[in-house]
Order: sequence, then C-alpha cells, then structure tokens
Amino acid sequence: MDGSAGSLEALRWAAEEARLRRARLHAVLAWDAPIRVFGGVSAVPSEADLEEYGRAARARLDAALDEATAELEGIDVERSAVHGAPAAVLLEAARGAAQLVLGTRGHGGFVGLLLGSVGQQCTHHAPCPVVIVPPPRR
Repeated sequence: MDGSAGSLEALRWAAEEARLRRARLHAVLAWDAPIRVFGGVSAVPSEADLEEYGRAARARLDAALDEATAELEGIDVERSAVHGAPAAVLLEAARGAAQLVLGTRGHGGFVGLLLGSVGQQCTHHAPCPVVIVPPPRR
C-alpha cells in the first residue's frame, strides 16, 4: 500500500477476497530512507531521521486505508509499515499468507503489459499465489 491508484485498486480487490474467504487482510507499506549525496559523499540517515521516515510511512498507510474505509468495513485489517526494499518486505509478509495481492502503476499500451521490478520479483519468489490487479479502466 503506497496510496497510489494501483495500490488502492489492489486493496479493494484484496478486501473483497478477504470478505469472501472470511480472512484477515494484512496491508503492508514498504519504505526505505533516501540516501543523500553531498559533494559525491553519501550520508546515511540518522536514527532520528529513520524514526521520522517511519512515522511518515505509517501516516501514509493510515491515510490510504482511511480512503478505503467503506471497502474495509467488517474486515480484520492488520497494518504494517516496514523499513526495507519493497520486494523483500512483501515476500517476507507473504510467508504463511494465502495470497499476495499487488497493484500496478497503470501505464498504457505495450508498457502496461510489463511488470515492474517489484512485481517480477514477487511473482518469481513468493511462497504463495500472487495476484496482480490491473488499474481501473477509465
């Protein structure tokens, strides 16, 4: 869940699936701290910076889930904002899961037929079935 249109569409699909299966839904937002470069030297974020980025990620996840309040009504939803590379975080979250549901960015034409790097890594390495939800049609 990153709040993008693709992730919200995936959330809606996963919520309906959870409702049908009477299952718990685990919404995951993977975040990573930006690396700053000054004069060719990279600076690692401080602990305080990491805490701030974590708070911002949790707020972004909460906002995305708040946008889907109606779709999530009556479903047990677990929320996780996890520091790490998106594919690694999602693959770890998929352990023991019935499905891993991912959204797409929604590029049109031929590019729209391609999976991004996170989607590719997840479809090749997930320990469970992966569902790729296309963006809503306009």
